[in-house]
Amino acid sequence: MHADLISDVTVYSNGSWLPHREVLIADGLITEIRPTAPAPSGATAVDGAGAYLIPGFVNTHTHLQQSLMRGIGEGQPLLSWLLTVGEESAVITPERAYLAAVAASLDALRSGTTALVEHMWPHPSPDVHDAVLRALEDTGVRALLGRGVADRADTTRKWGVDPRLLQPLPGVLEHTDQLVKQADGTRVTVGLAVPNPRSLTPEGMAAVRQFAGERDMTVSIHLLETPTDDVMCREHGGAGAVDYLDTNGFLWDRLLAVHCCELDAHGRAVLARRGVAVSYNPMSNMRLGSGVAPVPEMLEAGIAVGLGVDGAASNDTQDMLETLRMGAYVQRAHRKTADLFGFDAMMDLATNGANENVGFASRPNGVAVGGAADLTLIRFERDFGCLPVRDPGATLLTTGSRQIVDTVLVDGEVLIRDGHSTRVDEAGLIAELTATGAP
Repeated sequence: MHADLISDVTVYSNGSWLPHREVLIADGLITEIRPTAPAPSGATAVDGAGAYLIPGFVNTHTHLQQSLMRGIGEGQPLLSWLLTVGEESAVITPERAYLAAVAASLDALRSGTTALVEHMWPHPSPDVHDAVLRALEDTGVRALLGRGVADRADTTRKWGVDPRLLQPLPGVLEHTDQLVKQADGTRVTVGLAVPNPRSLTPEGMAAVRQFAGERDMTVSIHLLETPTDDVMCREHGGAGAVDYLDTNGFLWDRLLAVHCCELDAHGRAVLARRGVAVSYNPMSNMRLGSGVAPVPEMLEAGIAVGLGVDGAASNDTQDMLETLRMGAYVQRAHRKTADLFGFDAMMDLATNGANENVGFASRPNGVAVGGAADLTLIRFERDFGCLPVRDPGATLLTTGSRQIVDTVLVDGEVLIRDGHSTRVDEAGLIAELTATGAP
């Protein structure tokens, strides 16, 4: 179902809540926001009476395959956790990758996410990557699919990646071009995903940088989640992680650096100068004990920052509403002040923060004419914990849960209605997921 309009709804636009509005949609775009009027004859309408409309969330970092690894490595520090995850990643099949990606994408949609950045682990089987692309297409979510890439092998994963996950770099890049062709005409764009600064040789960085630059392609990379990147880069490369990447020409305005908990003032200045964006993943960082990313300092330095959920092995859901709240709260706790990251600021991070860097349309003013009809309809009455509503923004930030997500549209297509998928057989999906965890 593609909607032509959303009727009689309260719209979050330009920092304000506008009651009794009608949002008109054509060709996947918002064409008009006007006071409620009688629906045009024959129009397909979503009833917005009593509801609130916000832009769909943009999750700037996830690992969809990890939805079958939920709870794995609980309590382990990052490096040992990575080894545990790596064991499962090395043996994943295309069938399991597809199932995991469908489940995670639906999990994301049902929390109001309309776009996501999928950071795949390197894997020698193109079929695994192809399966994730099919899953994204089948669920309908907008996505940037990062094809995993690395060329330095190390069984310890301290200075490289698990050799079982590697394939020759030319083959990776050739398959990436094939994925681009396969994704043409869909809501999925294709990029590259680098595990960390330790996983590419200088020659590999040069090849990836040239390949991505020629195609104006986004590359995401885990950076300074813990001090390990700096320690290893200094030991093997003679410089800290940021300078190691910069010396090798691997910092530019289509690079998305993920986590950055250990990003110091020098690093922030370099990333800002090179136009690198950052994905802030508060729930994952807390779960793994990685620390708190210096988001206020990043923004002050001029770095674009988006909000990320991370994979289900370290979060352990794709719930952007939970991440929205915790992303604000952990910064307040860390700095011992409550007047930090209110609703407007968090919505900017969650819907627009890094959009330009990853190739998504910019949405700086909430729901706006000309913007993509990637929208989330909220009904607070679906969760008693949200009532009464004194301030819709404050309620969303402080008590919002996935229960209140009623309808989700991408490109004007209704993908979630009454909290359930319009495309996926949810009962069948539940049965398959339950079977994967059976003894």
